[in-house]
Amino acid sequence: MEEVTLFGAGTSPFTYRVILALKLKGIDYTYITEDLTNKSALLLKYNPVYQRVPVLVHGGKAIAESVVILEYIDETWPENPLLPKDPHERAVTRFWAKYFEDKVSCIAEFFLTTGEKREKAEKDCLEMLRTIEEQGGLGEKKFFGGDEIGLADLVMGILARWFGVIEEVVGVKVMEPQEFPRLQAWIKNFKEVPVIKENLPDHEKMVPTYKLRREMLMARTSA
Repeated sequence: MEEVTLFGAGTSPFTYRVILALKLKGIDYTYITEDLTNKSALLLKYNPVYQRVPVLVHGGKAIAESVVILEYIDETWPENPLLPKDPHERAVTRFWAKYFEDKVSCIAEFFLTTGEKREKAEKDCLEMLRTIEEQGGLGEKKFFGGDEIGLADLVMGILARWFGVIEEVVGVKVMEPQEFPRLQAWIKNFKEVPVIKENLPDHEKMVPTYKLRREMLMARTSA
């Protein structure tokens, strides 16, 4: 098999989308950690447009942007598929992945702002969560893709670990369990899958890291 290399950074949820997909597929890969304050020449070479992680390099060819990478992985290694075979179900999966991608910036805003801006970000996050809870098609299903983890689950994996860390760091609870029973059940199912459980970053270790990151980024923006 041609060599697979993943460029990632720390506990980036976008990097972890790809890590988890590779693990679910059983694909061997080399991981290169990037310092995003001092980006390597290789990262700039492989992703000259956005200059960010994750970047997957397969057989010397680079693929950037996490959702694009997930689809590439699924097409290249069809075992343990991330997308359904049925065209309509596949389109629905892509719809919810795109919906989340279009809305996920509210989580960053919630993490990095204070006062009225943070309150607005909180409202935006609540609207996004309610839409997924009520319209996302989970119902009684274990995962967005049915009985097995699929592309939409990996894209929304931020909600399963990172969002809880951010809530703790900010000191505001947004996803109250009683208000989001379907999402809470999905999070529980997601984290119980052995491959996911073994490879998710540890909550307790992430909290101080994210506290420091928030302090540094907020100090930079207020300077």
